[in-house]
Amino acid sequence: MRALLKPFWWIYCIYALLLFIVGMLLVFPLVVVFSLQGPKVGGDRIYRVCRWWDDLWLAGVGIRHTNIYEQRPEEGRRYVYVSNHISYLDIPMILQALRINGFRVLGKAEMAKVPIFGYIYSRAVVMVDRSNAQQRSRSVRELKSVLAMDASVFIFPEGTFNETRHPLKDFYDGAFRIAIETQTPLQPILFLDTYDRMHYSSLFSLRPGKTRAVFLAAVEVEGLGIEDLSELKRKVFGIMEEALVRYKASWIGS
Repeated sequence: MRALLKPFWWIYCIYALLLFIVGMLLVFPLVVVFSLQGPKVGGDRIYRVCRWWDDLWLAGVGIRHTNIYEQRPEEGRRYVYVSNHISYLDIPMILQALRINGFRVLGKAEMAKVPIFGYIYSRAVVMVDRSNAQQRSRSVRELKSVLAMDASVFIFPEGTFNETRHPLKDFYDGAFRIAIETQTPLQPILFLDTYDRMHYSSLFSLRPGKTRAVFLAAVEVEGLGIEDLSELKRKVFGIMEEALVRYKASWIGS
C-alpha cells in the first residue's frame, strides 16, 4: 500500500514546495518595503505579512493547528518564549502559536544564505552563529533591545533539532541568561506534532494533519540572579520534559 501511495506523496510534496515559493515571491516585495520602516514598525509589519503567508500555506497543504492552554499568557505582558525543536515545521508553527504583534525570533544565521527566503528570514529574525562567540554576544544584545521595546522574544533553547529520541536535548544558557538579566518571565511552549508532519531528516517528508502547541505555566524569574541560571535552566527543562512525556510525544524512544 505504501508503495502505491508514494507517487501521490511526491506530488503532494512538490505541490507544497511550489505553493511555498509562490507565497514567498508574493511576500518578498512587501518585506523589502517594510524593512525600510524601522525595527519596530517595519519589523511588526514583516511578521504580520509572514503570518498571512503562513496561514495560507498551511491551509493549502492540509495542516490544521490548535493551541492548548494549560495556562494562558497574560495579555500585554512580555515573555521569553522557549520551545522544543524537532522539525523544520517548528518555524511556521511559531506564527500559528503566537497570534500577537511585537515579538522576535532567534534564528540560525546559516538560513540567511538561502536565495530570496534568506532575505525575508534575515529581516524577520535576530540571527545567531553559535560557533562564533562575538556573534552570540551580539544576538543577546539584540534580544535585550527587543525586550526593552516592550516586545517578547522566542528562542529554541536546544539550539538545533533534537535527534536524541529523548524528550529534549540539552539546553543552551542564552534564553535563561536573558530572562534573568531583564527580569522577564519564561513561557514554555511544546510543539507536539511537527515531528509527525515533517521529519527533521528531510523537507520532503511533509504530511497533512493536525499540529498542536501547548502553553505551559509561565516560570517567573523575579529576584533571581545570574548565580541561579543553572537551577532555572534545570527547572524549565524538567517542566517541559515532564509535559512531553505526559502528552506522549511520538519521537520519545522511537
